[in-house]
Amino acid sequence: LFIVVVAVNSTLLTINAGDYIFYTDWAWTSFVVFSISQSTMLVVGAIYYMLFTGVPGTATYYATIMTIYTWVAKGAWFGLGYPYDFVTVPVWIPSAMLLDLTYWATRRNKHAAIIIGGTLVGLSLPVFNMINLLLIADPLETAFKYPRPTLPPYMTPIEPQVGKFYNSPVALGSGAGAVLSVPIAALGAKLNTWTY
Repeated sequence: LFIVVVAVNSTLLTINAGDYIFYTDWAWTSFVVFSISQSTMLVVGAIYYMLFTGVPGTATYYATIMTIYTWVAKGAWFGLGYPYDFVTVPVWIPSAMLLDLTYWATRRNKHAAIIIGGTLVGLSLPVFNMINLLLIADPLETAFKYPRPTLPPYMTPIEPQVGKFYNSPVALGSGAGAVLSVPIAALGAKLNTWTY
């Protein structure tokens, strides 16, 4: 129950790590920000609770709770009249499974879980989510068809200029996510040791 309650609250932090990355109208233009925030948030929460329980599989359980909770939020938005593709549910579970696999394969070595598992999450999460975004309706079309008038002007969706963004958002997101996941996961593990 403790893990469920905290995972639900962690979901609020994760999906709102910059509110705009939760919605499809900003999904492409902020993909790198999405990759960094989602990788680090997943690793910090999953490592903390996996080491807290000492059981491989906790990370996947944690990611599953976040996924279910987010689908509920997606349904709520849909119920309010927004299109089905308005909210994109991030793909956390496969990356969390890699984290669990690392913890299990290294005989529950927390340092290996942090370094190897954190790197695998940072490398895999951007790829899984890029595939996810390819399967939904065009984000900008959705954005301009269903504008949010409550948004401040600086967050109003704009047409991306071809050639003026990153050459490969997947590569940049993966690299940044992998690099940042490790030290932040280490901090999470350090905080975990303080609880005893």
